[in-house]
Amino acid sequence: MIRVSTKFDRPDPELVKRLGTYSSATIHEAQGRLGALDSVIKPVDHRMSLCGPAFTVQCAPRDNLMLQTAIAYARPGDVIVVSAGAYEEAGSFGDVLANACQSKGLGGLVTDTGVRDTEDLRALGFPVFSRSVSIKGTVKETVGPMCEPVTVGGVLVRPGDVVRADADGVVVVRREDAAEVATLSQERIDTEADYISAYRAGRTVIEICGLEPLLASKGLVIEE
Repeated sequence: MIRVSTKFDRPDPELVKRLGTYSSATIHEAQGRLGALDSVIKPVDHRMSLCGPAFTVQCAPRDNLMLQTAIAYARPGDVIVVSAGAYEEAGSFGDVLANACQSKGLGGLVTDTGVRDTEDLRALGFPVFSRSVSIKGTVKETVGPMCEPVTVGGVLVRPGDVVRADADGVVVVRREDAAEVATLSQERIDTEADYISAYRAGRTVIEICGLEPLLASKGLVIEE
């Protein structure tokens, strides 16, 4: 017998909403270049975007029994995060399950395995980020952990951590760090806005970024 609990602390919804205003790249940089899932995990449509608390689940490769169980127990706004052994040759999620997720108001799906029915997923608009696209079917045989820490795309994801994903990729923010990371992300946005204004005013990248001493230390000599 395997007992699982679906109880875990979720971050403040307003804080999740705030993090959702920043790109995955901005958040990744702001929190010290941490939390980025492997770049192979991408949306099935570049317009897809999500931000929400992770509802984690462990699946056996080519088996979506626990994924379907997770969908049944996740709450509105939750992002289903699936660890399935980074197995590419399986379409463990498609339009039928996407409709089930959307009907419950779930926030999206991030999986290290494959999905299918991508044209229907694009039309539906439910955010899906996957390692691959595969038409190969799955079985429903293996039970496993749910709402426990999992590793997906090389990153440890715990239930309740904030998952932010967009066209560029997926990043995870630890729940207890969410407020600080939101503040750091805004500071990064403000700094970059200053850079852009300076560039438009005619100042150079080398000047703004203080690259001249660094280039000199590397022995670079530029003749104009």
